[in-house]
Amino acid sequence: MIEQDISENQVNKVYLSLGTNLGKKKRNLELAKFLLNSSGINVIKTSSFYHSKSWPNENFPEYLNIILLANTKLRLIELFIKIKFIEKKMGRIKKPKNYPRICDIDIIDFNSQCFSKIYFNQKIKVPHESTHKRNFVLLPLYEISKNWIHPKFKKNIVKLISSLHINDLRSIKSS
Repeated sequence: MIEQDISENQVNKVYLSLGTNLGKKKRNLELAKFLLNSSGINVIKTSSFYHSKSWPNENFPEYLNIILLANTKLRLIELFIKIKFIEKKMGRIKKPKNYPRICDIDIIDFNSQCFSKIYFNQKIKVPHESTHKRNFVLLPLYEISKNWIHPKFKKNIVKLISSLHINDLRSIKSS
């Protein structure tokens, strides 16, 4: 008889941020959701679409973003690998930081845990290190999880949103 690790069959609650600023943006996000669902990442809730300016270069195309709540039996490292595979499958290629991309998927929260590790020359940091500063993460996250608490700072989402600069709140549009 084979013993199973208790965490093997555990259902993990994850929040993912998806963004795109190239091509047919809504189609890109819908395809990414489909590929996630096909990879053992079961999407439970999806926010509305949010339009935001590209940062730090506002001359790049505008972003379209969503937040997903999902369940998965994948461990964090496995989830990370699947996400990178999906980004690549959709046509993402390695470019300088903050350059336009067809698909960007970030792990915002994994079971309300804090985690940081280098894995094959890539840093996995959960929660994503800029979550608390990003309007395109916080506003759609609030839409689907009004009681979310930041795992590292232990602040609720309302407090995080209220700490954003007024220009950050005005510059994002939902559709």
